[in-house]
Amino acid sequence: MGEAVANVARRVNATVEEEKDTLDLSNCKLISFPDGVFRVLKGVSENIRVITMADNEMKAISSKFFSTFTQLRELDLRGNVLTKLPDAVGEMEHLTCINLANNSFSIFPEKLTEIATLERINLEGNSITEIPVEKLSDMPTLKWLNVKSNPLDSNTQSALQSLSNILSTTES
Repeated sequence: MGEAVANVARRVNATVEEEKDTLDLSNCKLISFPDGVFRVLKGVSENIRVITMADNEMKAISSKFFSTFTQLRELDLRGNVLTKLPDAVGEMEHLTCINLANNSFSIFPEKLTEIATLERINLEGNSITEIPVEKLSDMPTLKWLNVKSNPLDSNTQSALQSLSNILSTTES
């Protein structure tokens, strides 16, 4: 555990010191976003555009995360055990890409459909059975959706066919 904390601290400090716009906390055995990191990144959180927290053990992500990193463009949370996102995700005004592949979602995170800038959504390898196809088709910038390896019901699968005429979809 101590090694994981040191690893996170090293990566966060490098982001601050080198004024990077990227924070990579993948493979850090995180179960949540560390509170201490918010304090360390306080002065630079506006500069961070890309956060990767892939391949951790995260069960939840807080609203505070989304209200802190308001300039985020890309968020990679693949390979965790997330089941939902907080409502605050819908307020992300700059997010263009979110990767939620290989998590534990059983319900499509509908707040994503409120993000006007979102271009790419990856939900491959979850347990989602239904997708809000109509809401997705109303998203102004959505270009790509991956819902492969989800137990989608037949109605959703046929609805996705019509959506694939509008955007590039990858389904089961």
